[in-house]
Amino acid sequence: MKRWFVSALFLTCVFPVASGHPAPLMGPVTPDYQSIATLHRELRSGAITDVVLVRDFIERIRLLNHEGPRLNAVIMLNPKALKIARERDAALRAGRGHGLLFGIPVLLKDNIDTRSMPTTAGSLALEGPPPARNATIVNRLVRAGAVILGKTNLSEWADFRSTHATSGWSAVGGLTRNPYVLTRNACGSSSGSAVAVAAGLVPIAIGTETDGSLTCPASVNGIVDIKPTLGLVSRAGIVPIAHSQDDPGPMTRSVADAAAVLTAIAGSDPRDPWTRNADRHATDYSRFLTRGHLKGTRIGVVCGLVGSSPQVRRILDYSVAALRSRGATVVAVRLPNLHRYGKYESTTLLYEFKHDLNDYLARRHGLSVHNLAQLIAFDRIHARREMPWFGQDLFLRAERMGPLTSPAYRHALAEAKALTGPLGIGAALRVHRLSALMAPAGGPAWTTDLVDGDHGTAGGDSPAAVAGDPSITVPAGNVHGLPVGMTFFAGRWSEPTLIGIAYDFEQATRQRIRPQFLARTPIVPVVPTQATLEGTPPPPLTVRPQPICVSKQ
Repeated sequence: MKRWFVSALFLTCVFPVASGHPAPLMGPVTPDYQSIATLHRELRSGAITDVVLVRDFIERIRLLNHEGPRLNAVIMLNPKALKIARERDAALRAGRGHGLLFGIPVLLKDNIDTRSMPTTAGSLALEGPPPARNATIVNRLVRAGAVILGKTNLSEWADFRSTHATSGWSAVGGLTRNPYVLTRNACGSSSGSAVAVAAGLVPIAIGTETDGSLTCPASVNGIVDIKPTLGLVSRAGIVPIAHSQDDPGPMTRSVADAAAVLTAIAGSDPRDPWTRNADRHATDYSRFLTRGHLKGTRIGVVCGLVGSSPQVRRILDYSVAALRSRGATVVAVRLPNLHRYGKYESTTLLYEFKHDLNDYLARRHGLSVHNLAQLIAFDRIHARREMPWFGQDLFLRAERMGPLTSPAYRHALAEAKALTGPLGIGAALRVHRLSALMAPAGGPAWTTDLVDGDHGTAGGDSPAAVAGDPSITVPAGNVHGLPVGMTFFAGRWSEPTLIGIAYDFEQATRQRIRPQFLARTPIVPVVPTQATLEGTPPPPLTVRPQPICVSKQ
């Protein structure tokens, strides 16, 4: 029986924190960077047991999360993980456990309810007994045979406490560190989930997004995420921000792995009325992992979401050339109403946060807070630990909001959805006869600043998040060793199309690079084609990169 070890030798190979120069890629592949399919095959063949696999990931978490670079990506481990792994081994010996996720370790963002572990959303106020029942998404993963390994750190309250917050920081978990350059930000709010996957602490993590909280951390940590159509995956049992936008999704290192996870978690749930049509659309998303999907596809680049960074524009132009090399038609487009929906989204989130959080807290027993007003008071009493860097201005604004029957709320919700959906993404797809839209997910990770908070750059995540439309982010290049992702998005229930586009794009570009846990940003050329996917060079382009966005549109 093969045994994979994570040893001190590993750290000397891939943890050059005293250097600003990237170390060479690792040699033989260890379980920390294996695909889901490979791990499943090893388990089914008996080459490794699930107990050994789970122990190896726990050891890697010890070495990289708690020691070494101290990533702070994982808040807690599941005390029942090894017991579950032994049960999975018994099932495999009995000839059961055929699903692709069977025996595969998964980490959950710590705003997802689990009966076996507390759910804190990063706040000391939620420390206490675990929730009475699992979130629906957890039950679906367990039914698929996955091993819930633990919980990941996040931006506290999913980054909805203050407009001056630092992404990746929570009172419970501290600051999550970007594994590429440790002084850079991991983005939020699913920072811990993204870092855990990027650093090989786990093959799969689940994050959540209200506006950018899957897309941004995926981009700056060099991984893939899928933000599903709102209503495809249940939100029941997830600490809320706003029911009209909250969306859980998979975070993995490849499009294939993300598609496998989405297959397991999609579907209708009576606990979440928004999912009533999910079963009509949920399918085996692995069916769309085929090369050649880009041929004949029309894709629009939203230049208004590109930003001004010349490095990011070079990555965009390389990405467009790769798409065209695979037979896609790519055009620059204007997204209608791009700058009109922001104020309506803000109002909607404030109203829904108060309503939804009060409802959630009322159903969590054994806590010291039962509504937003009590939570605000708790933070004031425990300000030294809860608010050492930033306050709670968003909490205070939300508490002043009225009920969801208020005309102001109803107007804001209707405007936000219309301007991003039928009058935004829908209009652009229809007018230009497009299969999808695309834009850089953002710029490279910024330097973490606990005093002044985040200063990230513009990206392509927000319109789909507000509209409730799906998006998928894929590594597209790097700026001095800092990853930059490309986001593809389209109308509701378009996951099959987006997965096909993203998979073909991934195979054409192969831009994912492994993190090196550097102490400072290396000085390296900004040339996308020098990056590689696990050491495999990308295929040559048949179309030369040319600037596609000569001005904002």
